[in-house]
Amino acid sequence: MKIICFHASLACLLLLALPVHAAPLEANGNVNYRGSLLNSLSRFEKEKKGHVAFIGGSITEMNGYRPMVCEILRKRFPETQFSFTDAGISSTCSTTGAFRLKSDVLDKGPVDLFFVEFAVNDDQDAAHARRDCIRGMEGIVRHARADNPNADIVITYFVNPGMMETIGGSGVPISIAGHDEVARHYGISTINLAKEVTQRIADGKLTWKKFGGVHPAPFGNAICTGMIDQLLSAAWRKPSEADAAGKPHPVPPKPLDEQSYFNGRFVDPAIANILSGWKLHVPKWKELPGNCRGRFLETPMLCTTKPGAELKLEFNGRAVGAYLLAGPDVGTVEASVDGGPSRSIDLYHRYSRGLHYPRTVMFAADLAPGKHVLTLRVAVDRNAASSGHAVRIIQFTAN
Repeated sequence: MKIICFHASLACLLLLALPVHAAPLEANGNVNYRGSLLNSLSRFEKEKKGHVAFIGGSITEMNGYRPMVCEILRKRFPETQFSFTDAGISSTCSTTGAFRLKSDVLDKGPVDLFFVEFAVNDDQDAAHARRDCIRGMEGIVRHARADNPNADIVITYFVNPGMMETIGGSGVPISIAGHDEVARHYGISTINLAKEVTQRIADGKLTWKKFGGVHPAPFGNAICTGMIDQLLSAAWRKPSEADAAGKPHPVPPKPLDEQSYFNGRFVDPAIANILSGWKLHVPKWKELPGNCRGRFLETPMLCTTKPGAELKLEFNGRAVGAYLLAGPDVGTVEASVDGGPSRSIDLYHRYSRGLHYPRTVMFAADLAPGKHVLTLRVAVDRNAASSGHAVRIIQFTAN
């Protein structure tokens, strides 16, 4: 495994905020080239085609680093016909990413170059433990490589103030530590923007305001883009190396965690066996408290507002959960698998107060492989901050 480290060039970043072929400066370990990115180079140069995909939270969904990276690729390969997949969804974490990977990315066709971003959302939205950061990220990486062994992957770590404080104290944020363990295990290149920004601010070369905050300003996104451009320059420094491309990336025989979500997928809520109180329909959002983002306004969901509403779902795998909207009126559910003890799960999130917040909640994540039956019932008890017992399921999740 080879690792080459570069420092992003600030001078290039200031050039229209879209650096191309940025010159490397001081090596500081924030741009880590692992394995190979030659398969995508070969596709772009020889076949003049390429599918580039991005998955992440709002930092990916926003008009930020993603369109900038698309632009530098167009400039590098002006004769190449690109298709770009934007699979960024605000508020979602790597767990949700692992379950929506197939429908949102892989079903669009084989991916040649894949950018993944979930460090901030795994930290501030999901507040994941390291185990969950690994299960989500490994689920994405291992599943993507199973779908297309030639897929080149880059993982980027964005940052928030709490993560900066940890880095400034010589620590590693939990989400970055988990994601980086996956990256090392699979030989994945990484962009540690979080550490880069923290170091620049400590050195007096940048301010948090100029960077733009958790959702970076164009200047901040250009720093990330410059680091990615330097990674690509290192990986593609000799065009003739593309002759060695077309080789499947090695995949370790054993995952870091056998329960990681690398078989993650959505399960249509329409197949659930409704026992009482549930209905598949588009909620009447104008009549409900709280805001709902536009992408969900026309989405049919399996809904109930009644305590005691019950359903059963047959599924195959090691884990089961639901991708749902948790709003101001969201309830608590009791989940049981194969007739076992019920587990009470409060669906209310700290961001639910004014928003129907998209999140994935796992009902069981450490099952034996095979066929199972989930029983889901709405509890009488609810979070004290909630105004109701609503449950609105977009998709069930299974692994």
